[in-house]
Amino acid sequence: DFESRTDQLKALAILAATGIGVVAINHSWVAENQNTAMVLLFGIGYAGIIFEESLAFNKSGVGLLMAVGLWVIRSIGAPSTDVAVSELSHASAEVSEIVFFLLGAMTIVEIIDAHQGFKLITDNITTRNPRALLWVVGFVTFFLSSVLDNLTSTIVMVSLLRKLVPPSEYRKLLGGVVVIAANAGGTWTPIGDVTTTMLWIQGHISTFLTMKDLIIPSAISLAVPLALMSFSSEVSEYTENPLDALATEEMAPRGKLVFSVGVGALLFVPVFKSLTGLPPYVGMLLGLGVLWILTDAIHFGESQRQNLRVPQALSRIDTQVVLFFLGILLSVSSLEAAGILKEVANFLDAHITNTEVIAGSIGAASAIIDNVPLVAATMGIYDYPRDSEFWQLVAFCSGTGGSMLIIGSAAGVAFMGLEKKVDFIWYLRKVGGFALAGYASGIAAYLLTHH
Repeated sequence: DFESRTDQLKALAILAATGIGVVAINHSWVAENQNTAMVLLFGIGYAGIIFEESLAFNKSGVGLLMAVGLWVIRSIGAPSTDVAVSELSHASAEVSEIVFFLLGAMTIVEIIDAHQGFKLITDNITTRNPRALLWVVGFVTFFLSSVLDNLTSTIVMVSLLRKLVPPSEYRKLLGGVVVIAANAGGTWTPIGDVTTTMLWIQGHISTFLTMKDLIIPSAISLAVPLALMSFSSEVSEYTENPLDALATEEMAPRGKLVFSVGVGALLFVPVFKSLTGLPPYVGMLLGLGVLWILTDAIHFGESQRQNLRVPQALSRIDTQVVLFFLGILLSVSSLEAAGILKEVANFLDAHITNTEVIAGSIGAASAIIDNVPLVAATMGIYDYPRDSEFWQLVAFCSGTGGSMLIIGSAAGVAFMGLEKKVDFIWYLRKVGGFALAGYASGIAAYLLTHH
């Protein structure tokens, strides 16, 4: 029959493609031209992620295949397999920190959500005006993300929006606002954004000066997109009442308690890090452990409330978001191990001498490449003094520049994973231009206040 014939053909095509890939990777050309081969594969994989809608392949699968392919090429091109294995172990250690952090944060948010705990926030967002809601969502995310990291803030806010606003173009635009706001809010505090945290831990920036010098540019980089979006058709033509869906939901028993402990656990992560010096994911796992035991205790013997317990919450988590992160981060770390990122940074250093332009191009590049390895490479090349204009601009640009493309930041990737109807092209068309305007205004504001 026709269906099984097409299935067989598809299976054969995929097997053939895999076979060709294996033969190609083993070719002597790959060993001799490792960097070229890796850049080619990375480009093909990236295209697969960008055009996932038209190709009908899931981006998580493409990301994982790309990561494996890149590391196989690295193992062929490395001085010895042992070198590649130790590089991979080092990369896996860094990547798994982010993966565990994500799993912990998503589970905590899911447990609070199961208890309808976020009603405490959504009940206080009383505006019925789509324009006003745009600003409220933007600035709530902005300040949330300065205390929590961008990723957690995005997961919390996008989960809230799904409860607050029925599926529509307007809701997708609000999600875009969350991405811009989370990235802008993360740049002006040392604990808000992973790259600012890296610069802070390495001693390139200090807490008070960073907050004083970057809060105005960060706020402007959000206010400009919000002002421009207020006039877009998605906002002006939106007529549905945002809050009707929520009014019917009752908060689960002890929802306030779970909300308080859950949000407290998320806020305690940076405190735990500064007290113990252990990586943030350990603090996140501590919070999850406490919340797990608490929900077990308060729902003991309540068989009808199984859906409020952690095992049920774990089954509702979107694991493909986590696997997508794993694929992207492992791919980028292979380029770092092969020295490709360092070459790019050296090229920039040789051809661009103006520090503002270097910082600005780091921001533009962080829209395409993950900003973590970019900033890591930058810290390895430049030795400007602590709290110099250069490091502050790098902190600002690498954080906010990622908003211009959906794959440019952890917040964007999480939004794409959580809001199924959003893809690369939609974000580029509807949000990218606003983000670019905010990015340019923020840099201008920083330079004006410093010159």
